[in-house]
Amino acid sequence: MVGFEGAAAIDIVGPLEVFNAATLVQAERVPGRPPAYRVELLSVDGGVVGSGQGPKLVADRSIADATSGIDTVLVAGGFDMDAAMRDARLLGWLSAMKPRVRRIGSVCAGALLLAAAGLLDGHRATTHWRAASRLAQEFPAVEVEPDAIFVRSGGICTSAGATAGMDLALALVEEDLGHEVALAAARLLVMFLKRPGGQSQFSQPLSAQTGLTGRLGDAVDWIANHLSADLRVEALAARAGMSPRTFARVFAAEVGATPAKFVETCRLEQARAHLEMGSATMNEIAHASGFGSEERMRRAFQRVLRVTPEDYARRFSRRAGRRGALE
Repeated sequence: MVGFEGAAAIDIVGPLEVFNAATLVQAERVPGRPPAYRVELLSVDGGVVGSGQGPKLVADRSIADATSGIDTVLVAGGFDMDAAMRDARLLGWLSAMKPRVRRIGSVCAGALLLAAAGLLDGHRATTHWRAASRLAQEFPAVEVEPDAIFVRSGGICTSAGATAGMDLALALVEEDLGHEVALAAARLLVMFLKRPGGQSQFSQPLSAQTGLTGRLGDAVDWIANHLSADLRVEALAARAGMSPRTFARVFAAEVGATPAKFVETCRLEQARAHLEMGSATMNEIAHASGFGSEERMRRAFQRVLRVTPEDYARRFSRRAGRRGALE
């Protein structure tokens, strides 16, 4: 694990504890076998790493002392990535290590470091939902999947928020040691082995659109408040006084998503809110959210959130919460 000044401690500790848990499980199952994993924390100069107000961690050694004998490299993220993204030694080391290791990846906003090192060009990747638009805008050669919990592409793996790094680590454990060990490690840590859905279940992606003004801001407000209206690009462009091509280009640049994707996100947000309330039928929710039919809503949920509306309601509705409290 690679840390740096400004790295979030949970990005470092979370995944490493998954590998430690898997090592413990494997040792209990096969006594006498060498440890499944040996983990260590690296930094540019060695010594203390961490964020300004958060916990500090002590690196085992510097990156200059770690150039061989490494199987997997994961780089942490942080709340302020700017300094790390300008660190030529760190970026150079990541680039040099790519062909020397079996796999390389990132936790949370650490994907920005991999991108700055040129490792994500031509690859699919994800990051924390708050950093997804920055990753897409500053590194257009990266195919960003903003809703994914983690993404694996050509020997490179990226994960969303901090705990998603633990999800990724579990997936790597399953690849290395098998399903039973990964499941036992997940149980030990009280985690899902495979978390249902994407990170949109736990974030508010529409918050990325706050602060828009002018015709584009008006269009976003119109979409959010008229989900059952005609929200095709042609109709939205006409409202904004632009050609469809210009509107689509400007919208994607400013919002970080195509008009169609944004409309779908708004409709999903509305549907999720209704499902969480638990006070309407599926058909009523589908129409109130602008999907028009239960089937269209179901396809959108499965494609984007990777759960059905029914499963989402079972997990997140108020009634589900009351059942959990009683249980």
